[in-house]
Amino acid sequence: MCLFRPDKVKAMFNLSVPFIPHNPQMNPIDGWRAIYGNDYYMCRFQEPGEIEAEFAEMGTETVVKAFLTYRVPGPIMLPKGKPFGHSADTPVALPSWLSEEEVHYYVSKFDNKSGFTGGINYYRNLHRNWELMAPWTGCDVKVAAKFVVGDLDLVYHMPGMKEYIHNGGFKKDVPTLEEVVVMEGVGHFIHMEKPDEINNLIYDFFRQFD
Repeated sequence: MCLFRPDKVKAMFNLSVPFIPHNPQMNPIDGWRAIYGNDYYMCRFQEPGEIEAEFAEMGTETVVKAFLTYRVPGPIMLPKGKPFGHSADTPVALPSWLSEEEVHYYVSKFDNKSGFTGGINYYRNLHRNWELMAPWTGCDVKVAAKFVVGDLDLVYHMPGMKEYIHNGGFKKDVPTLEEVVVMEGVGHFIHMEKPDEINNLIYDFFRQFD
């Protein structure tokens, strides 16, 4: 919305995934496959029904725990028979910020007829989204923005991402970017790990636009 209709957006507070400009030379799935190979999670998600069947075999609770507790500063790999880098029956210990009650809530939302398909379909549509974004190639974001990421976030450790965020590329594409905050010891689910800190950052940022 910030890119398409900046007249409708006063400001944006962004977590974990920065604005990444459209690359007309390569669609995102081909790009990730070239970097990480076919076991990279976005690549594994492309064939309808395949990963859903594997997740069903693992069990919804195991999959939810594996995603929410993933704190390796590197890509999520889902090789057949050993997703997330370990066997499907490996116990997953919960961190202090995630309770069994919260896990069961998420499980209740995915443990139904459609399962994980709705969320996974977002990744199956990345190629189509890339095609639709072509008219905005070279455009920058023109609304006030703030970006917060954890230093253990897998996105932060994608090839070239730190350089893009800190060495001028991000600021070039979002010239109205006010600040980048890197939180220490925090992974991808930053709003769950540090809810009070994130709420305060959001409040302090947006109140300047009252």
